[in-house]
Amino acid sequence: MRVRSVALLLSSISVGLISNRAAAQIRLSPVVPPILPAPSLPAIPKAKLDTLVAIVRPPSPWKTAFKGTFNLNESALSSNWRGGGVNSIGLNAQINQKANFHRGRSSWDNEADFLYAFVANKDQGYRKSLDRLFLDTKYGCNISTQWNAFASLNLLTQFAPGYKYSTNAAGEPQAQRVSSAFAPAYITLATGMEYVASKWFKIRLSPLASRVTIVGHRQRFVDVLGEKPYGVRAGHSANFEALAGQVLTEIDKNITTNVNLKARYLLFADYQKLALRRLDHRLDASMTAKVNRYINVALTGILLYDYDQDRALQYSQGLSLGLIYTRQNTQEGKK
Repeated sequence: MRVRSVALLLSSISVGLISNRAAAQIRLSPVVPPILPAPSLPAIPKAKLDTLVAIVRPPSPWKTAFKGTFNLNESALSSNWRGGGVNSIGLNAQINQKANFHRGRSSWDNEADFLYAFVANKDQGYRKSLDRLFLDTKYGCNISTQWNAFASLNLLTQFAPGYKYSTNAAGEPQAQRVSSAFAPAYITLATGMEYVASKWFKIRLSPLASRVTIVGHRQRFVDVLGEKPYGVRAGHSANFEALAGQVLTEIDKNITTNVNLKARYLLFADYQKLALRRLDHRLDASMTAKVNRYINVALTGILLYDYDQDRALQYSQGLSLGLIYTRQNTQEGKK
């Protein structure tokens, strides 16, 4: 009986110890919160290395075009050449530069045109054959699709002295100067309307125009050209034509892929001396055929009738083969 009591007592003590230990473990164990899955974020696309950013610039209001030709002519004969002739060398050079501005209804067109040619024959020396310097600037205001109101200023003259070749009473050759640089020089101011028929054809109608003809040191030309060389009276260096009319026509057209025709016709009429025989006419024309990118054949010519210079028609013509170079910042020049 005692043994049983002791056994029950030991059993009770063991159960209490185990209960206390378990309770202690429960009180000391930290509370671990549940681990939740991380929220999913939208995928961020990686930058593409092949993406190009285009910067669009407005087109320039300036349109430019340049054309330059350089032609050389040469002939050489042996001393026993029975066909006759002389050794000679000739040069023909032309430069044309255009710079045109257009914005809205306003336009500003500028052109510089230079032409020079000479020939040097054995025992005859250097002789000029073609010589022209033309500068033109024009402001226009668009009125309709094909009509512009305009005001223009231009200069027409030459670079080098020009001579008349003849023989004197003794039969000896002589050269008499008939022109020089800026003698004569024509400066014309004109206002009116311009008709633009197409990209290659334009005509200016100027009912109000004024021109001054400048002849420096006119006395040099009196013996050859008379008392009024180029219309300039004695004691003066210029002749003013304040009230006049002018017509200026321009053609610049590609006839075929490699052939270009360029022409400028000018008519000038002084209202104070209005008569058919006193109307001034001048036609400058050139036809250029490109053999390849840099080789060309050029035919140039000038027709001139000026009552103050001569009562007959004057002309000058040249044919040459040489180099050509062109550059432009617009496709508009391809007509």
